[in-house]
Amino acid sequence: MTPTSMTTPLILPCVDIQSGRAVRLYEGDPERETVYFDSPLAAARHWVSLGAPMLHLVDLDAATGRGENRAVIAEIVRGVGVPVEVGGGVRDRAAADALLGLGAERVVIGTAAVRSPELVAELIAAHGPERVVVSLDARGLEVATHGWAQGSGVQVAELTPGLAHAGLATLIFTDVTRDGTLRGLDRELMRQVRTLWTDTLIVGGGVAGVDDVRLLAEEGIEGAIVGRAIYEGTLAYPVRF
Repeated sequence: MTPTSMTTPLILPCVDIQSGRAVRLYEGDPERETVYFDSPLAAARHWVSLGAPMLHLVDLDAATGRGENRAVIAEIVRGVGVPVEVGGGVRDRAAADALLGLGAERVVIGTAAVRSPELVAELIAAHGPERVVVSLDARGLEVATHGWAQGSGVQVAELTPGLAHAGLATLIFTDVTRDGTLRGLDRELMRQVRTLWTDTLIVGGGVAGVDDVRLLAEEGIEGAIVGRAIYEGTLAYPVRF
């Protein structure tokens, strides 16, 4: 495949919300944060003003069990004019329904996809596959849960067949060891995950520059969730290559 024939992957700006502010964490550690915007709504509007077709929001406090930022999320959903997907601490039907009820386009299920896989099928049956996304956050190919604080002992390869059977259309895979580090994507790991999931695959963790976007295109990966690289300018947004 030549560079001119490659489709540019979808780059989704990420707005991570912790204690009401837009932050990025280093390797998923809530104690190692960088605050980029005091207002998550301002962060969201910034990326939309640059042409973001969709935003990825994460409620870090809900993910780690230290609180929640649902009012902030509702403000963003109402205030940006583009579809928003939301994850972080969505561990039961009530939480998922509440976020979709706020107007989120898609809800992202993480830990619950490992601990309660039947929830994924239940949500897809209720809302359709276009509104439910599963996020597998992993160290290598072992899934991490509870805000990345715990190893699950479960391998990605053990989960993907069941997710496909449940009707899941879009999978997010995040390399926890590289998230927020600007170290670049691990090509071999991306290639392994692409083999394990043949439907729409969105990846995250370590995107640092345009070479990583080119890697996604070369491996046939549909998109990436990007935070620190676009906040700090190592990857110009909107992305062109």
